[in-house]
Amino acid sequence: MSGHKRFEIIANGNITTPAGFRAAGLHCGLKKTQRNDLGVIAADHPCAAAGVYTTNAFKAAPLIVTEESLSRTGKLQVMLVNSGNANACTGDQGMADAREMRKLAAEAFGVSEDLAGVTSTGVIGELLKMDRVRGGIARLSDATHATAASGDQFSQAILTTDLVKKEACVRVMIDGVAVHIAGTCKGSGMIHPNMATMLGFMTTDAKISSATLHALLKETTDQTFNMITVDGDTSTNDMVIVMASGVANHETELTPAHPSWVDFVSGFRYVGEQMAKAIARDGEGATKLIECTVEGAITQEAARGMVKTIIGSSLVKSAVFGADANWGRIIAAVGRAGFPVRTDAVDIRLGGIEVLRQSQPVEFDEDRAEAYLKGDTVHIIVNLHHGEGRATGWGCDLTYDYVRINAAYRT
Repeated sequence: MSGHKRFEIIANGNITTPAGFRAAGLHCGLKKTQRNDLGVIAADHPCAAAGVYTTNAFKAAPLIVTEESLSRTGKLQVMLVNSGNANACTGDQGMADAREMRKLAAEAFGVSEDLAGVTSTGVIGELLKMDRVRGGIARLSDATHATAASGDQFSQAILTTDLVKKEACVRVMIDGVAVHIAGTCKGSGMIHPNMATMLGFMTTDAKISSATLHALLKETTDQTFNMITVDGDTSTNDMVIVMASGVANHETELTPAHPSWVDFVSGFRYVGEQMAKAIARDGEGATKLIECTVEGAITQEAARGMVKTIIGSSLVKSAVFGADANWGRIIAAVGRAGFPVRTDAVDIRLGGIEVLRQSQPVEFDEDRAEAYLKGDTVHIIVNLHHGEGRATGWGCDLTYDYVRINAAYRT
């Protein structure tokens, strides 16, 4: 466990670390491999909950069903997820299957349907093999425990083309009581900053209302999950869900007026940012994480827009893959981002290497730049000298493997 000023990082924490939560993951037969493809997060009692969802017009059936549950109560107690099949663009049968999954999950854990949510990830346009899903749900309850192993099984169950599981966990002191925030997510392809950009699940044992939790999740999403891109595609199934058990039982409910609110927000954002960066680093075929900071923009909106344009540029991503210090691709992305820019005032650095000053080329050591770009993390810093706007976002390089993976996604 390592520390930050406002929170402590729990190195081996997972979604069962916050009190009041159990989890499970197993293989029910949706994937051709033996990897887990069905998972659940279950709480001991109804939890304050909130969600953010894809802005893709073709929203998958499970997301609609989960929104229905949350809109009725603002609470969740069971969150079911399958991988290997997105249950998206599957018509009336897909909706019926999503609702049946919710019903079966609620029955398996002894809760009302309004307290159950479902989500799916995988291939679009294929009906679920519901006989296998039914069999898997029937086994989930006995497999659900509040252990690190169970949390790990859930994190494995949500993966598709991901190479690694993605988790983060912190501890914050509220009214002298230890409060935990944890998260796990999946995402490797079809990642673009446009609402949730992935499947993400967060748990906390804090006492906090659904309304306050939703506002915090939306703000955090804008600063973290919405600041990543892998390939410019926004999925039909993107969603982030957070559940708060309240079991920590600190004296006062968390609101923006609470003396420790800033500490809680810092920990919550850290978990979101770590998951966002993990998705970018694990982009399909990726070999490098690209972190881009734009400062001195005329507004924060402009800074965010330019960051997204830079990290989303296929030319920038290809140059990073090839360790080519071609700053012209970066300045071109800045110029086409659609925000005001002083064309005589832009500075660009690659890590600590200055390559452009006041929009004029700077002589730099090409060998040193190439060596830097061959590292596993590349930081692009752009200063526009035009205002106070600042933003950071994350992406990855574009490799031959990205095409190979997606050319054979269904096979």
